[in-house]
Amino acid sequence: MYLVTKENLHQMELEAWKKDAINRFDERMMDKEKLFPCIPATMGYQLNRFCFGFVPNHQNPLASKELALLLKEYSNIYKSIGTYTSLVIFYEPSPERAGNPTVEQYEQIFWEQLNQLSKIDEIEWPSHIPADPMHSMWEFCFYGEQYFMYCATPSHINRNSRHFPYFMLAITPRWVLERFTSSPQHAEKVKTKIRERLADYDSISIHPALNTYGKNDNYEWKQYFLRDDQTTLSKCPFHKKSREQE
Repeated sequence: MYLVTKENLHQMELEAWKKDAINRFDERMMDKEKLFPCIPATMGYQLNRFCFGFVPNHQNPLASKELALLLKEYSNIYKSIGTYTSLVIFYEPSPERAGNPTVEQYEQIFWEQLNQLSKIDEIEWPSHIPADPMHSMWEFCFYGEQYFMYCATPSHINRNSRHFPYFMLAITPRWVLERFTSSPQHAEKVKTKIRERLADYDSISIHPALNTYGKNDNYEWKQYFLRDDQTTLSKCPFHKKSREQE
């Protein structure tokens, strides 16, 4: 179990699917013709501040456990990496005969992974973060840290910004996002540019769930997994279990 960076990548003997995932991610982040919409993400990648991890296929019960180990390791080091850092997780593909899940099935898998992560978390949920996802200040927490969760799947077609050949998570600390938004004027300019890029990148209009953390009408959980249309779940599938409930 280890985190991979662009610096140590060449020193490792990776399986074919892992090499392919990294190469495809690199192509997406570095594409000068079709610019990936999330500008901070492309900056972080170019600055070599991304960490990568690989976990077994979601059907493997070890997937969430290995994800927890990687996120715990990342939680301990991300502040030393600096701004624009994120942890990118690639899941091993399903056997070809199994076929790809639908977008909605991937959505269920995503929330199952987060529920399992929370269940095996070693540290209590931060007291200043609401436990109810329907609160505007709620966001996913693990190992005492706050994270924005982004999910991409092979089944997304219309929303190309959420498509990737492998089931993938991009996990960004709130600490990073706070530094990015420390200058509201600059952050607003970048947000406008991101939305312009989204309009070019996707063949569908911007999802109505996209919003700003902390605003009264914002729900972070709705932005973690965007469907391939304009619909969204009416209720968050995440359920935080306290130690007393286990």
